[in-house]
Amino acid sequence: MATVDDLDRAIEKWRLATADFIRGNPRPAQESFSHRADVTLANPLGPAAPEIGPVAHGWEQVDLTQEHAASRFTDGDEVDFEIVEKYVSAELACVVLIERMKARVSANEDTSPSAVPVALRVTMTFRPEDGTWKVVHRHADSVTTAQPAESVVQR
Repeated sequence: MATVDDLDRAIEKWRLATADFIRGNPRPAQESFSHRADVTLANPLGPAAPEIGPVAHGWEQVDLTQEHAASRFTDGDEVDFEIVEKYVSAELACVVLIERMKARVSANEDTSPSAVPVALRVTMTFRPEDGTWKVVHRHADSVTTAQPAESVVQR
């Protein structure tokens, strides 16, 4: 049975995986995710392919999306997590946090000339699988400060 202490270890494992991710290596993050058909990922860097859409669903889409997102980062450093809240039951755990890091970020051919600060507002849901907590959903976006109401209007 996965415990609260085990969840804390899973969160620390995720922090270390994030350090690899922002250096372009998605493997440790991929190992932290469930590989089941119901896993989801709402990534702020967009889909790996047009057919995936804004939320990757199922391990194959999540895997592709992580590969795509990690390819956008290099020279990552200084990962820090601010845990806002953590909710834990025997079947599920939810963690709300702010991830802060520095990395070079590329958008197609345009790459930041040096590492820049990156902050993400994140909600992650974990469930126990074979005695360890696995990520079954992750939503991350760049909204880490209050936004005006009109920012949600699509044009």
